[in-house]
Amino acid sequence: MAVLKPWHLVAMPHEDLRKGIPLDASAFAIHLDQVVDGRAPGDYGDPQRFFARTYLTEAYRKMAAEVLRRLAGEPLGTSPGINLTTQFGGGKTHFLTLLYHLCRAGDAAQGWPGVSELLEAAGLSTVPQARVAVFIGNWFDFVVGVGAEGEPRRKTPWGDLAWQLGGNDLYQLVKDHDEQGVVPGGEVLQKIFTGEPTLILMDEVLSFLRRARGAGDPYRRLGSQFYSFLDVLTREVIGSANTALVVSLPFSEYEMTQEDEAEFQRLSKLLDRLSKAVLLSEKVEIAEIVRRRLFEDVGDPKEIARTAKAYAEWVRQHRGQLPEWFPVDQAEMIFKATYPFHPTVLSVFERKWQSLPRFQRTRGILRLLALWVSHAWQRAYREGTKEPLITLGSAPLEDLLFRAATFEQLGEGRLEAAVLSDIAGEEAHAVRLDQEAGSSVKRLRLHQQVATAVFFESSGGQVRNGATLPEVRLAVGGPEVEVGMIEDALERLVSRCYYLEARGMAYWISHRPTLNKLLSDRRAALSGPQAEEQIREKVRQAIREVFKGGGAGIERRYFPEDPMDIPDVAALRLVVMAPEHGWENVERERTKNLVRRMVQEYGGRGRTYKSGLIFVVAEGGLQLSDEARTLLALESLEDPAEQERLRLEPAQVQELREKKRHSEKKLGDLVWHVYRRVLLLGKDNELQEVDLGQLHPSMGKSLVDIILMRLKQEGILEETISPDFLVRHWPPAHREGWSTRAVREVFYASPLYPRLLNPDALRETIARGVREGKFAYVVRSEEGRSRPIFQDAAFTADQVEFSEEVLLMLPEQLSAPSAPSLERPEGKVEKQPSSVPLTETPPIAPAGTQPVVLPEMPVRRIAWEGSLPPQQWTNFYMKILTHFATDPSLRIFLRFEAAPERGISREKEEEIRSALRELGLDVSSLEVELVNIDKS
Repeated sequence: MAVLKPWHLVAMPHEDLRKGIPLDASAFAIHLDQVVDGRAPGDYGDPQRFFARTYLTEAYRKMAAEVLRRLAGEPLGTSPGINLTTQFGGGKTHFLTLLYHLCRAGDAAQGWPGVSELLEAAGLSTVPQARVAVFIGNWFDFVVGVGAEGEPRRKTPWGDLAWQLGGNDLYQLVKDHDEQGVVPGGEVLQKIFTGEPTLILMDEVLSFLRRARGAGDPYRRLGSQFYSFLDVLTREVIGSANTALVVSLPFSEYEMTQEDEAEFQRLSKLLDRLSKAVLLSEKVEIAEIVRRRLFEDVGDPKEIARTAKAYAEWVRQHRGQLPEWFPVDQAEMIFKATYPFHPTVLSVFERKWQSLPRFQRTRGILRLLALWVSHAWQRAYREGTKEPLITLGSAPLEDLLFRAATFEQLGEGRLEAAVLSDIAGEEAHAVRLDQEAGSSVKRLRLHQQVATAVFFESSGGQVRNGATLPEVRLAVGGPEVEVGMIEDALERLVSRCYYLEARGMAYWISHRPTLNKLLSDRRAALSGPQAEEQIREKVRQAIREVFKGGGAGIERRYFPEDPMDIPDVAALRLVVMAPEHGWENVERERTKNLVRRMVQEYGGRGRTYKSGLIFVVAEGGLQLSDEARTLLALESLEDPAEQERLRLEPAQVQELREKKRHSEKKLGDLVWHVYRRVLLLGKDNELQEVDLGQLHPSMGKSLVDIILMRLKQEGILEETISPDFLVRHWPPAHREGWSTRAVREVFYASPLYPRLLNPDALRETIARGVREGKFAYVVRSEEGRSRPIFQDAAFTADQVEFSEEVLLMLPEQLSAPSAPSLERPEGKVEKQPSSVPLTETPPIAPAGTQPVVLPEMPVRRIAWEGSLPPQQWTNFYMKILTHFATDPSLRIFLRFEAAPERGISREKEEEIRSALRELGLDVSSLEVELVNIDKS
């Protein structure tokens, strides 16, 4: 699709809007008294300029034509008067001003813009010139009267009207009535109207009655007399062929007191004898009124047509996703008629705002849109924006003047916090969401557009009629905006904003805070040591809940702070570290050092079963604290008394329950997400790290099972082992047998062996090895050793005991002279080669290994002396010294030396002395060289 031309390169606003000259409501409010006495601004005081900026609505043309025909002495088909009933700001004074200029000018008005249309509607060739008298109720002073210097002071409306129509000559007819405050009779008024065409314009009638009523006696009587005057006046106007009366009455209950309402009803019935009340503009005409008042030129019709066609095509493509009230089939015509505005910019005031008590129908729209166009024009040239239309989402709510004008029309001044917090403030949620979004959303300012559209479509929360999703799609969508992007933006706004909420299928922005705001305040209130302890406990409770499932038979240890918190036993233990000991960059080294201590130490000695510990460490644990804070905040809002105090609506209470369920689930999910690091002792005697990757509850029923499965995949954990494994990894030191207890413990003491999930699995391994002849099962007796059980097919796992008194022996070990005689089950003695005696039977080679060849001449003595890297000490012991660990002839002569650059603290020296004492070694052999301090 071809790129649409930006609206500001097509349409041309009036000069004052282009220059950004501040406009207040008075710029669009006509004061008829100023027009009469020549004080009005040029747009209203200069008839030609006034007509140039006036759009003649159908009602204007019809009513003006009737007045002209009446004044021309052609009363057929016309009403003697007009009762203008419009909402405040709806154009009634504008129409009175039009008639004032037109009828006073007569033939001189022939060349003014639009006058030919009025003459054509009236069926006249010339404008009849008439006497014009104007009564303005809020301007007339009934205390001191009205009148210029040298003129009589007129203190009644009838006295002043007579003076305006005929000067002193006609005033003399009502002078006594004026001075005495008595209404003249019909005969007197008939004399006043006889002769020339006469037009009487009356504005702010209710204001006059209200003022007279509030002034007390004797002026209160003037109010009742005025009603009588109108009664006589209307009767005489009806009987006069070339006289017309036009009276404007407001149609806004907000402007009226109860007494005003009674007066309004009374006057409406009286004026109905002249004609039925009329409205001066229809919905479809507001667009042209606005364009005429705000733009010098709306632009090239071809460019307007291109833009209208593109948007109309988009509307047709998304017909099913847009509001039913929008006439899709007439979309192109509507977009042309409202250009450069998007249709929703103008229709929202008719659809949603018109029922608001403070809303000024035409004047209010003009005031807002003038500020809007001025701001949009300057922003377009300042920032190079390329919007094809002025859309509802582009309203400049960040502008103080525009916000004030908007709140005034809404009649709600408490919306400032909502707008600044959610839509247009520097740190507003919509602004921040746009900053965090991708380039296309950021360029469109999509979150700000959507939030602004919701604000206008929901009337600032002043009515129950909220912004529906189809309405938001229509207001923000277009050829460059995907519908899905709008919906995604709405979801993010609802989740973040403090004053934007979703109820059912509609959205609101109002001055009432949402649960998000209440929740934010409660979260902020959770501060101090007591609150932090509550958060910590809530996190730990969630961690325990997640880790308690699965992993049958594996004990859990939660949140240790010291090696003594973890027992030193021959079993597999899953150690869940507290989130404070995490894997973030800052904490990583401290956590590793703590885990290393727990692996290596236990109660002032080295830990024996260090290989049995599997540590699980959190990465991103702050997320847990943050969600726990949210959950505590939600729980604080569950109290019914608190809900009553906050005046939560039933929908909000239900939302609160849903948010709490969601938060509880999210906290559990986060435990899965952050506990992704496993630490354990590696084969090199250093900590080995296993990254579990991204975990989620959908991956399995238990996080512990997921961890164990991953460790099994890595070969770190085993369900069972084969007898051959024991044979291949038989420690050389156990030449006379390997106790079953030591067999079990080695799987939890040495990282060279895999970790067994269940030590009882070794029973079946041993039983199988005995049955298959891999090794013999020997029980020590008081006399020495019992006869070994070897290749016994009936030997089962239930018979296996883990004890220092029970040994496993390899076949070659059974060949030694000191070995006990074999015990075989009857009928199952294995047949040996006839040429070799049993005592000389060569060792049976375990499956998968090479046969053992015994040397002819054994080595008598072996020794080594040299320097050893500290990191290799454990390996030195495991690979060399264990060959002689049980031999009483083994002697170890050891010297270690350490001289760190920073020296050794006295505390560390004392720790070393204590360790030597615990090991039963001679402390006096410890050499300590003190630092030489120069005292010179």
